[in-house]
Amino acid sequence: MPPNPARPFAGLERVDFTGLRMRLIDADNQVIGRLAAYLSMLLQGKDKPTYAPHKDAGDVCVVVNAERAVFTGNKWEAKVYRWHTGYPGGLKEITARELWRRDPAEILRRTVAGMLPKNNLRDARLRKLRVFPGPQHPFTGVELVPAQPPRRRLRDRGLGWALPPGFEPMNPEAYLVRMRGSRLAGGGHGGAGELQQQQARAQPDGDAAGGAQPGGEPIAFDDLLTADELAFVQRSQQARAGRGGGDS
Repeated sequence: MPPNPARPFAGLERVDFTGLRMRLIDADNQVIGRLAAYLSMLLQGKDKPTYAPHKDAGDVCVVVNAERAVFTGNKWEAKVYRWHTGYPGGLKEITARELWRRDPAEILRRTVAGMLPKNNLRDARLRKLRVFPGPQHPFTGVELVPAQPPRRRLRDRGLGWALPPGFEPMNPEAYLVRMRGSRLAGGGHGGAGELQQQQARAQPDGDAAGGAQPGGEPIAFDDLLTADELAFVQRSQQARAGRGGGDS
């Protein structure tokens, strides 16, 4: 059930707060599944050296901006929540979008409940989860310790490359998609813009940028392609040449 703003500590009367912390988590632009996994770890106390699976030693988690959490892909329409009323033909279902319109915080509560162990401590741990749709919460007079979920790690697909100085992508959106997850974009390896600036600083003042100005050495298009892309272009050219020979 959603927390009662008038009674923020309702359901926590029997909780021993010795050694526990009140954690504040901002769900703004956080992926729901990854955030729920992080909250499940905090509620179980797995981030502490004193963790024991039979003890309820997890912290109290106060989540704000739950209405701004996101799903990846098309889960807003494809993901379905089902329940049964107990009567014949009483199977009900609702999409994630419809549930978000009814109660934005309910999606995160259900996701965290599904990730907690199904034992006698589950209800007690869920009572420590307080989810609020907006930035306001009733724990204003309590010391809250901010907790930041770990950053999302994107798999390096090896499709991105930094443009030489003086070049701009013809399709910026497609270029950003290719660079996302590449070693050249963020993650401590330096972004594409930073790499271009380093290349520009390394060039002498008299050299032409990008090879497009007079006196500059032109850059071959094949030098901008990866080995897989170059092989794909060669196969396409051979297939086109084979079709042309067959037509003649």
